[in-house]
Amino acid sequence: MGFGGRAAIVGIGETDYVRGSPLLPVELMLRAADAAIADAGLAVSDIDGIVPPPGFTSSEELAANLGIDTLRLATTVHMGGASPVASLQHAALAVASGVARNVLVVVGWNGYSAFRPREGIPRPRRGLDGGAVGDTVLDFYVPYGARSAAQFYAWIATRHKQLYGTRDTDTGEIAVTFRAHAQLNERALMRGTPLTMDEYLAARWVSEPFRLYDCCLETDCAAAVVVSTVEEARDLRAAPAVIVAGAEGHPYPPDDIANRPDIFRIGLSDAAPRAFGAAGISARDMDFMEVYDCFTYVVLLQLEALGLCERGEAGAFVRDGVLRLDGGALPTNTHGGLLSQGHMWGMNHVVEAVRQLRGDAGGAQVADAEIGCVTGWGDFGDGSIVILAADR
Repeated sequence: MGFGGRAAIVGIGETDYVRGSPLLPVELMLRAADAAIADAGLAVSDIDGIVPPPGFTSSEELAANLGIDTLRLATTVHMGGASPVASLQHAALAVASGVARNVLVVVGWNGYSAFRPREGIPRPRRGLDGGAVGDTVLDFYVPYGARSAAQFYAWIATRHKQLYGTRDTDTGEIAVTFRAHAQLNERALMRGTPLTMDEYLAARWVSEPFRLYDCCLETDCAAAVVVSTVEEARDLRAAPAVIVAGAEGHPYPPDDIANRPDIFRIGLSDAAPRAFGAAGISARDMDFMEVYDCFTYVVLLQLEALGLCERGEAGAFVRDGVLRLDGGALPTNTHGGLLSQGHMWGMNHVVEAVRQLRGDAGGAQVADAEIGCVTGWGDFGDGSIVILAADR
């Protein structure tokens, strides 16, 4: 792929995951960026590339406020929640080719307070750039009463459930497992609030087949990483997480669920085989996984796309606790994920993966973690994946 094994994540940073931050998204991003640069042991002047999110800010605004006077790379990935993981591919390509030396990838938003404006909570000047997906929603979905992600993804989940008999307790296994992992994470919004299967099943419907705990948390937060070459990484402060491979993929048509000939062919269906093929390994070789979990059913669909089980078998695959830290063969979302830590577009998954490979995950540490993968899901099923390994 041109960058496999040549780039690494050398710094990580994140804010707290809260509801009702007094800070604008760009302010949250600046805090996460400062933390990531400091974690790498770099100076701000060492950063010469920025990949911001699709909305809320720009590379220019971030550079001006951070004090970056030489910017050799400024690019943005427009894949919704799949953007942060896909951005790592852009950053790795840039440093591996010499376009930039140290690239900052940063995301932040007011995912809770922006939707609940009230006195004392600022509203950002710029919002999310929805692109073609936003146009599809306004033109073809909203007129028929569909206006939220829970409704859009419920179409896919309902079809999957009807065809393959996935049980409510299968999606419940995902919600309960990730909530249990959040109890080990000091920054998880749901730490101190465990979840039982009975509580999961008794929760109110949001959009059938999604109950309340099938849906991710709305939070105000930011997270960032710094990507450098492996050679430079070895001279920096923390142990690097080597980018072994990465890929992005898009369903067809990418901007409309209802007109797809195969509703279960998602972006990861294409991206995962390419990434694992480039790395010469499979998903079963992972010591841990951080899988994008905006909804429990999205996790099931991605497990199938990762090649861990055949289509329709994801429910049975998770039934025996394979994703659990305690005794599971593939510990997944060890920080609690979007479902129980907070919704940071999956960049919190990347931060957690780096911690796992450094051996810094505390009570959630997977023993002898050497290699893991992170997935992204965005818009109507765009997919991204990065495979990370410890530099031993």
